[in-house]
Amino acid sequence: MVSRRQIREAVVQFLYCSDLEGGADPASLREPFWQFVTESDRRALLLATWKTVHHLSLGREARHVEFLKRLPPASAILRARPDLERMADLLDRIADLEDKWTGQLVTLSRIPTDDHDDAISRRFSPALADLFKIDRDLSASRRRFLEGLEDLPALKVQLDPVAGTLRRLERITERIKMVEEPEKFPEHMELEKIRESKAAIDALRSETDKLADSVIGEKDAIDARLAAVVENFSPERIDPVDRAILRLATWEILHSPEVPAAVAIDEAIELAKRFGTTDSGRFVNGILDRIAKDNDKSKEASPVREEVSTEQAS
Repeated sequence: MVSRRQIREAVVQFLYCSDLEGGADPASLREPFWQFVTESDRRALLLATWKTVHHLSLGREARHVEFLKRLPPASAILRARPDLERMADLLDRIADLEDKWTGQLVTLSRIPTDDHDDAISRRFSPALADLFKIDRDLSASRRRFLEGLEDLPALKVQLDPVAGTLRRLERITERIKMVEEPEKFPEHMELEKIRESKAAIDALRSETDKLADSVIGEKDAIDARLAAVVENFSPERIDPVDRAILRLATWEILHSPEVPAAVAIDEAIELAKRFGTTDSGRFVNGILDRIAKDNDKSKEASPVREEVSTEQAS
């Protein structure tokens, strides 16, 4: 699953992007930010999804050919009776959707899988979404047709061949539905990689958004605390990356008791070394060390002030 380090790195990147001069409002930035940050993960998920869809659809082509052979006589039987014209139209719609399904699978198979992340995501994502939509429409149409046949016992023998083929095609659709929503089928081990990938992307976004919103909500108070420590402090004079790291770590020191101050500082130094300049680690360490010490002094002084207030009141 997603690690604390991944979450904090994503928070720093989001704080940095949302704090640039003339930058977008954090709320409007969120969607494009996540599209960019999760490109590689989404590429891997899309390719794993496509590979599974392709595997589970093996054998469908033969059933589709069988359906096309059985379609004309079934359609003729239905068209021969004016009261069954709607059933005939529904069967034609199913045939059209079956052709679209096959065509969409061909489209997916022709998309290069060795392109860069963004290109793959741009092409695979809508193509898979279209396939899943066609599959849902097909399933609904097949079920309506098969339910309608139950009211035509006199034609059962004549229409049984096409009905049998539709049932076999529907069984493939049931497998494709599992790929679209793998979290609903935890018992299927072949979907485990897709489930884990989707869960990791969702968890990273959820935890990052929550932490970033907490920091942004306390930004003014955090900057005031930093101003009390840094001589001639003004946010715009600090490197934007260092500023994002300082705000995140200061929030953790002040508002996250489950994270020891020493841990928050050490992790901030690592972030500064990764994303900042050569001097960022030392700079961040010095400021956060004073923030933590001042916070400890403030906590120690609180009971004394309460005691003095009580004595004055008596």
